[in-house]
Amino acid sequence: MDRYSRQILFKKIGESGQKEIGKKHAIILGVGALGTHTSETLARAGIRKLQIIDRDYVEMSNLQRQHLFTEEDAIKKWPKAEAAKNRLQQINSDVEIEAIVAQADEVLLERIIEDVDLLIDGTDNFETRFLMNDIAHKYDIPYIFGSCVGTFGMAFTIIPGETPCLQCLLKKLPLQGQTCDTVGIIAPTVQMVTAHQSAEALKILSGNRKAVRKTFVSFDLWENEYVSLKADALKSKDCLTCGEDCTFPFLQADSNMKVAVLCGRDTVQIRPVDGVPILLEQLADRWRSAGFEVGGNPFLLSIVKEGTRVVFFKDGRALVHGTKNPDEARKIYHSLIG
Repeated sequence: MDRYSRQILFKKIGESGQKEIGKKHAIILGVGALGTHTSETLARAGIRKLQIIDRDYVEMSNLQRQHLFTEEDAIKKWPKAEAAKNRLQQINSDVEIEAIVAQADEVLLERIIEDVDLLIDGTDNFETRFLMNDIAHKYDIPYIFGSCVGTFGMAFTIIPGETPCLQCLLKKLPLQGQTCDTVGIIAPTVQMVTAHQSAEALKILSGNRKAVRKTFVSFDLWENEYVSLKADALKSKDCLTCGEDCTFPFLQADSNMKVAVLCGRDTVQIRPVDGVPILLEQLADRWRSAGFEVGGNPFLLSIVKEGTRVVFFKDGRALVHGTKNPDEARKIYHSLIG
């Protein structure tokens, strides 16, 4: 019997929908908790091509919630994208899998965006999500947003020209400082978010656009809360990504996070492009609760994480001491801020 027979028996997909899935090409940006789940689902579903992008390598702490990886991958510090590709090819050798081990930026995405039918969020920071949001709207490609931390998760399907974009939504999402490194996460939270993402992906890839959910979903598994909100009213005509005079600001080279190695100091400075002030006291409480060593004064906050000292200033700027590697500094920064 055909490997996709049970999926074909589902009438909303059927043979015609399965043929459509087999023609499609998706990019999954971030191959951690979210990305490993969604990439496995789409590989098993029979998508034609998957491009999976991640700059990081596998660590033991990933194995609690990130599918596809093994202890051997963690011991060898195998790049996540390559480790995922190896496993996905074992699951379905008919799917074309391209692993890209790199920092996602506007140059990379502009280079690979041709012939892409869907963008799926598997990342852990909003810098990259804003970039995906812009590229999706510039090229009129659906983008499935997802995020999770602790027992809280959310998902939303962004259809350019129809729904609010991520920039519009984020005016209502106060997530600063909440990351898996600061408040933890349990695996069912990931599975809940990716169930929403994967279902929406199958609707789009099989040609069932009318079935796409129009609401923003959020939930807290521990508190037994589930909310589904209509999001149409959040769309702003002045938005620079999806508004009447869009300029796609995060695709401009000067709109990216500024990362610079400070001469002679074994320190990397990170400066977010938006310059939004950060709430030092609120972050300090969260980091102390996570067991980190926190100090500072009214002007700055110092935190020691796994032997690395990071100093945050009110304007959002940070100094990551003890490294000259920009990618390592970015990783540490995003693990604390999101």
